[in-house]
Amino acid sequence: MNYYIEKTLNTDFDSAVEKTKAALSEQGFGVLSEIDIHEKLKAKLDVDFRKYKILGACNPPNAYKALQQENKIGTMLPCNVIVQDLGDGKTEIAAVDPVASMIAVENDKLTPIAEEIKSLLEKAIQAL
Repeated sequence: MNYYIEKTLNTDFDSAVEKTKAALSEQGFGVLSEIDIHEKLKAKLDVDFRKYKILGACNPPNAYKALQQENKIGTMLPCNVIVQDLGDGKTEIAAVDPVASMIAVENDKLTPIAEEIKSLLEKAIQAL
């Protein structure tokens, strides 16, 4: 089982980031955090790494449902979505598969919530 949902676009990195945010928003996700890995690695380790961002996406209604079923599920929230420059005008978008990550929690009440979130993430990525 893959632990991610992915798609490669023929577009530049910055456009891919904006398109990804818009696609997530269309499916009811907000981006709570944005981590620029390229920038952080340069600042902390003085290394040049490809353009790579982690977007922390949250779907509030489903996050609320999950928190009601498992009080420590916040350790696995929000859903991470990455955007990374592959070079040659290609950019990859990948999102965590919440169904795969919920296996570790062993709470059957989370399964339908994880499946709903996965469906929404798949729709967002397919729309790119």
